[in-house]
Amino acid sequence: MLQHPGFVLWFTGLSGSGKTTLAVAVEQAMRTRTMRVERLDGDTVRQSLTRDLGFSKEDRDKNIERVTFVAKLLSRNNVAVLAAFISPYRAMRQVIRQETTNYIEVFVDAPLEVCASRDVKGLYAKALAGQIPNFTGVNDPYEAPEAPDLHIRTDQEPVDQSVQRILTWLEQRGLTPPLRND
Repeated sequence: MLQHPGFVLWFTGLSGSGKTTLAVAVEQAMRTRTMRVERLDGDTVRQSLTRDLGFSKEDRDKNIERVTFVAKLLSRNNVAVLAAFISPYRAMRQVIRQETTNYIEVFVDAPLEVCASRDVKGLYAKALAGQIPNFTGVNDPYEAPEAPDLHIRTDQEPVDQSVQRILTWLEQRGLTPPLRND
């Protein structure tokens, strides 16, 4: 494993914007560089670490608080943490920035219509029909980052181009080693 500083690459955006897709692709690229990397994903974490929580604002904040604790431990021990969470509230994302080592906010942005068209679970349709309360972007707010470190428009560029932009940004700041072409 290569030595590198720990950091938290926090993917935030609406459901269906492409957070998990990007995080998985970035994780694969980092593993080819033999980096220490852990991916934390909203759906997976909800099945284990935070299964006792609902979707009220208080529960969403508690969910992010728990994930932040894990990210803090990993990042301070020189692990690259890729966290893919809607994390709709600016104040909570500011807490993450303060609590973790080398926090990088990645705004994964796509219009609501695009996110809804990607929704294989049918959650947007249910939320728009009033069947799901507190659904972010429909009947609960999403506070878009005002100054993200990276702004990725998944409706305007392919995944591989977005991944390259992220890796280049990290390389330029000395957080990841360059890919060697041996």
